[in-house]
Amino acid sequence: MTRWPQFVKIEQMTITTLDLNGLKCPLPALRTRKALGRLQRGARLLVLASDPMAAIDIPHAIHETGDRLIEQTRNEENLSFLIEKS
Repeated sequence: MTRWPQFVKIEQMTITTLDLNGLKCPLPALRTRKALGRLQRGARLLVLASDPMAAIDIPHAIHETGDRLIEQTRNEENLSFLIEKS
């Protein structure tokens, strides 16, 4: 009996980028929350911010909305957050 390979449908994931560089607290967290409200479940949002307080505020906002923080990175100038809408 020959077994045929099973094919899995792979959907292309779209990541929406939200550039919040230059905005100060509490605007990055507020705009992140607003952007997440417009996304469908499973969509991803990449947030870029320059305010050091965003490292605290954005993860806290994500926790409150019940969404998932996939990755948080920091370099000399910017922070980035990859979020998945739950």
